[in-house]
Amino acid sequence: MSLLASSFAQVREPVVKVPLPATGATRLARYLRFLDSLDAHLAGTKYDVVHAMLPVRQCDVYHPHAGLAAESVAAGPLKHAGSVARRLLRWANAINRKRQRFAAVERALLAGARPPVVLCLSEYVKRTVRQHYHRLPEDRLATLFNAVDVCRYDPERAPGEPALDLRKRLNVPADGIIALMIAQDFQRKGLAEAIGALARLEDRRLVLAVVGKQKPGAYRRLARRLGVADRVVFNGPTTSPFDFYRAADFFVLPTRHDPCSLVVLEALAMGLPVISTAFNGACEIMVEGRHGFVLPDPADLTALAEAMRQLLDPAARQAISQACLALRPRLAYRHHLDELLRIYD
Repeated sequence: MSLLASSFAQVREPVVKVPLPATGATRLARYLRFLDSLDAHLAGTKYDVVHAMLPVRQCDVYHPHAGLAAESVAAGPLKHAGSVARRLLRWANAINRKRQRFAAVERALLAGARPPVVLCLSEYVKRTVRQHYHRLPEDRLATLFNAVDVCRYDPERAPGEPALDLRKRLNVPADGIIALMIAQDFQRKGLAEAIGALARLEDRRLVLAVVGKQKPGAYRRLARRLGVADRVVFNGPTTSPFDFYRAADFFVLPTRHDPCSLVVLEALAMGLPVISTAFNGACEIMVEGRHGFVLPDPADLTALAEAMRQLLDPAARQAISQACLALRPRLAYRHHLDELLRIYD
């Protein structure tokens, strides 16, 4: 197996590193130089399968892990945002030349005479691919659900900050119930909605713990305005999400768009009940009411508050937690890799 890239982190044997030049003054120039380098390399080297993780001019398997390039230049991900947000997105994409070129290269790749197999992280992503590339044959579409490291995300694993210590550091009382949210894009992931739903619940035991690097100023002000500032804890970023999963009582992510959220899968592997939305591909592994709640509308605060209210019941959380832990074999990398090898075959 060879890894073709312009730069590398740690790569373990027997993977062979193949550095490809990607020089240039701008990100777009570096991307185009990489494409030229890849084409030149593939012209002289034969591989059984070429598996691409970004838009390229030729490959056997196209795996848009960061999302479909065509979707990134559309307003689709902000379907539930206001018209101003959609206009801003269109404007930003119009001046992002690299993103536009990504989409152009992807269109040429998937509209060609011999398109690659497109690996979709979820059925949600597959529907998006069909929307943008409706002429792509069905046998060129495959679903490869995300996986998590179930050894790392194991509630029985001992290392890390003890749950009680973390709860004290977050200033959560002994009888407190922690709704955890881990996100890097608070607006798209629904933090305002989570705070709004929290404000509709009078149970003072419920605390929303927010983990993420984004500056929370606007959301602190929202929490104060809604009278729940003392029930929303902003932790900032973390290098150890495991500790937060272990200390939490349930996970909430009312996202507007997520191809297949890893944090939701990690939470499920840790046995946490999950509240998310139908616009999150990760929820396809869940059964409504059994593993948590999948909301049809990310903006429906009444439904979000009701789902949170139901998870205030410790007996309900315990039953859902056991069902979530039963998903661990399907979330494991072994299952993921077996499916990938089947697609390669």
